[in-house]
Amino acid sequence: METSDILKRVRQIEIKTRGLSNNIFAGQYHAAFKGRGMTFSEVREYQYGDDVRDINWNVTARFNKPYVKVFEEERELTVMLMVDVSASLEFGTMKQMTNQMQTEIAAVLAFSAIQNNDKIGVIFFSDHIEKYIPPKKGRKHILYIIRELLDFKAESKKTDIKQAIQFLTNVQKRRCTAFMLSDFIDPKDYRDALNIANRKHDVVAVQIYDRRLAELPDVGLMKVKDAETGYEQYIDTSSRKLREAHRQWWNERQQKMERIFTMSNVDSVSVRTDEDYVKALLGLFAKRN
Repeated sequence: METSDILKRVRQIEIKTRGLSNNIFAGQYHAAFKGRGMTFSEVREYQYGDDVRDINWNVTARFNKPYVKVFEEERELTVMLMVDVSASLEFGTMKQMTNQMQTEIAAVLAFSAIQNNDKIGVIFFSDHIEKYIPPKKGRKHILYIIRELLDFKAESKKTDIKQAIQFLTNVQKRRCTAFMLSDFIDPKDYRDALNIANRKHDVVAVQIYDRRLAELPDVGLMKVKDAETGYEQYIDTSSRKLREAHRQWWNERQQKMERIFTMSNVDSVSVRTDEDYVKALLGLFAKRN
């Protein structure tokens, strides 16, 4: 993509997604993703029912009556976007490519974050960490992130979700909200890594996929290619047995993925490329309130 084309596309994405963030997501995002840290605010006299562990003994000794420390919730968040850039996202048969919708969703979340005065960073991952952008604030930083989302070229075609989650746990020392944007097509087990990460952070999974991954069309002989391995073969989609087997494979892997999220206490949403992601995100936000 030429530089002028990238800048034009960045501007288009900014206009669309910033508008969504301002007009639709402002209140819902704020309510769904509250700051979780607690900071010291003031001291006041002890009242019946206060936790004795909050007593400030220095002030209590000075005034000869019990005083407690009062804490308030930190409003500011750090938001991390974990973006799958493996080859399986370069797929689309419906309204738009999977990675195009992924970019729009990431941009909406980014603009929602800075509107809320949150810091935002990005982890691009395949089967290794492709790029890490540390969290910062500001429109200039957001536009840099969107440009990277649009024009990023991954070194590897494969996926390793576990490694991406472990990187988040290691690199992000303070608690953050991490949005994982992926199709979650990875045969390797990432449940333990996700469990550990979600105890330290607030991990949210956003699955983006094309309808044709879930169901094969009846179009006769069709050449298919595994985007991550390059393996090609012809399949006969006119076979009802084949189409049913594919549908069963998809349903089973979806159930397995959802079990992992449930057991790890991770909020999640799945959205197809021919569906309205605005509705899906609003549903996710409402579920968290």
